[in-house]
Amino acid sequence: MNNKLDWNDYKIALQIADAGSLSKAAQQAGSSHPTMFRRINAVEEKLGVRLFERFRTGYRPTAAGEEVVAAARQIAELTNETERRMAGRDLRPKGLVRIATTDSLMFALLAPEIARLRLSEPGITLEFVVSNEISNLSLREADIAIRPVSAPEPHLIGRKLGVIRQGIYAQRDFGPGKRDVKQLRSLPWLGPSPSMAYGQLHAWMKKRGYDEACVCTMDSVLGLYAAVRAGMGLSVLPTYLAEPDEGLVRPRRPCKRSRRRSLAPDTSRSAPYRTRARGS
Repeated sequence: MNNKLDWNDYKIALQIADAGSLSKAAQQAGSSHPTMFRRINAVEEKLGVRLFERFRTGYRPTAAGEEVVAAARQIAELTNETERRMAGRDLRPKGLVRIATTDSLMFALLAPEIARLRLSEPGITLEFVVSNEISNLSLREADIAIRPVSAPEPHLIGRKLGVIRQGIYAQRDFGPGKRDVKQLRSLPWLGPSPSMAYGQLHAWMKKRGYDEACVCTMDSVLGLYAAVRAGMGLSVLPTYLAEPDEGLVRPRRPCKRSRRRSLAPDTSRSAPYRTRARGS
């Protein structure tokens, strides 16, 4: 039995571990579920050990799988570091740079900065991946990611760009601006879909019972913003997106005592980070 793995074998294990499921890993890799299934089975056959436990909710690495995934991550980081060092020998900024970010950050904050960057660095070609899915920088799905997170992953290097504050908003003619926060559970809510990586907001809405009042969920903050503007209901939105819109209002607090209560998730620690793989 040939138990020697090549980089593609390690890469498959890393993709599945990061995605958490075979179907999602196949989608991110531009492959199919049956192909990904055959490839991971072939890797396990080479080694003679099972790398993943199969559950209905997804794939979870075994102890052996954890070792292979850790090695794969180190290989990816070393490869990327070498490539960046070689590219850095030419000090003139040029070439393709892949940047991953969210739809709301692109729409409200980044577009003007991109235009200025193009004027100052005409040799750089930008390729943007605008999605709420998390890009794997170790596998070079993007060179840089600009996303709202509390802190970058341990294997990434991040720079804090600012703080994102949020609030509850509704269309001005919707009416909740004249109501107090005690009535909010009786109003239609819009929230993040279960597939959206927005754990802070998921937890906040569940704690207050707003998740049960949801009439619509979306995997896009920009989509939630559009739905609020259309008068579908209330939602938590970043202030940088909602405050400039005169057509949106916030619910009022009923009394002085309730001013101490938060109307939106505490996002004082949540900020857009510019992240890249270590070694770059």
